[in-house]
Amino acid sequence: GGLILPIIPFEHTWNRSFRGFLYLIGLLWCFLGVSVLSDVFMAGIERITNGTYMKKVKGKDRAGNEVWTTVEETTWNASVANLTLMALGSSTPEILLSLIEISGAGFFAGDLGPGTVVGSASFNLYVIVGLCMSALPEGETRRIEGWTVHVITAIHSLLVYVWLVVIIV
Repeated sequence: GGLILPIIPFEHTWNRSFRGFLYLIGLLWCFLGVSVLSDVFMAGIERITNGTYMKKVKGKDRAGNEVWTTVEETTWNASVANLTLMALGSSTPEILLSLIEISGAGFFAGDLGPGTVVGSASFNLYVIVGLCMSALPEGETRRIEGWTVHVITAIHSLLVYVWLVVIIV
């Protein structure tokens, strides 16, 4: 047997179609659970990033006199939400696969381990960005307005590559 399946002893003696049906129901139940958790997570992210506070800002009126105005500012930067969602969506499957492998191998890293996570990050950083750049129509250009997300992602990706070199060498 595998690490998790079969769940019930002597399950392999049951009819194969019946087992397949039960596994399909279990898989759909897991998908429903992920859907509910994602909805709760997104509602939390929206609530956090939509919070605002009032801030006093010094300025000048038309006559050049100093005046204070009240401005509404967001509590959280939208970059935090973007990075969190990107990490959740792109790296969770690899991290969970690595955790399953480690727990099944007596808590020693196996063949998938760190290479899977770093490989996924490399794919996301280079291939997906390259495809997005090549998908622009001829003569059309786009500008990135919020550099914070991209700078933080690039720095952390480079740190992951350095970490991989350290643990391999």
